[in-house]
Amino acid sequence: MLSLSPLSALFQALADPSRLRIVALLRSMELSVGELAQVLGQSQPRVSRHVRILADAGLVARRKEGSWVFLQLTDAHRAEPLFAAIEQWAEPDAQRLFDGDSARLGAVRADRAEAAARYFAVHAETWDSIRSLHVAESEVEQAIATALDGEPLGRLVDIGTGTGRMIELFAAKADSAIGIDRSSEMLRLARVKLEACGIRNASLRQGDMYALPLADAAADVVILHQVLHYAQAPAHAIAEAGRLLSPGGRLLIVDFAPHERDELRETDAHQRLGFADPAISSWFEGAGLTSERSQHLAGGELTVSLWLARKSDGRQRRQRAA
Repeated sequence: MLSLSPLSALFQALADPSRLRIVALLRSMELSVGELAQVLGQSQPRVSRHVRILADAGLVARRKEGSWVFLQLTDAHRAEPLFAAIEQWAEPDAQRLFDGDSARLGAVRADRAEAAARYFAVHAETWDSIRSLHVAESEVEQAIATALDGEPLGRLVDIGTGTGRMIELFAAKADSAIGIDRSSEMLRLARVKLEACGIRNASLRQGDMYALPLADAAADVVILHQVLHYAQAPAHAIAEAGRLLSPGGRLLIVDFAPHERDELRETDAHQRLGFADPAISSWFEGAGLTSERSQHLAGGELTVSLWLARKSDGRQRRQRAA
């Protein structure tokens, strides 16, 4: 027997003014429950109840990040006809309410920017001291762009996204982009930056490089940019990155060549003092990846290296068998 239950649940979920406002706000940006409560002028428990109904109807997805819970539309593309209907049917009073909510988002953005500025102020000196040891970031970023050029990026995943720089650089060329970081503080920095850049096809998630919160074959390109030297088990991290790749997908690692700056273990929690080509190649092979490119950018006390590998696809396997 045919059923309209899911469709009915959808419209029932939207039958409350507060839930309509929540959905409209999440169209603009990803928000926490507390931020929604701030904009709506409601208590967090009340907002949480509304969010639960929207999530049960499949409209909203919840994602835990440290002690925070962030919310986003489950499928923004599918929701666009819904927003078109809202815009067509909203009367002046309703539109003024939506406009007021949108204006109050400015306070949320300002709070995020202030928190980011405080974090940068505390850590800027440390980051600048490491940058001073190697070639300019602009040269590294150009080398990354060159390594990835020539093929569509498709679904991009940046592991250890930090402040979201890789997403900022490449999201516009990708179908979608996901930044993953273990640190909720870094994700808040990235969220401010991506929002300021107007990047709409990207999302951020909290997760560990050894147990990424994505399904197998969820990515076409994976980037590990200045992350691997924090790994106690680099082979495991590379294997987990390889798990995300679709057949024919590419993994790009950007990190340091072997060096002698042992103090970085203490001052910056580096677990590894760089990596040699044979080690990276061996870990690629163990993860079912084939090395395609390596490049070394000397300059300063540290050399920045890029290693690109590809996950085999059916055609490659058939060619080898022949």
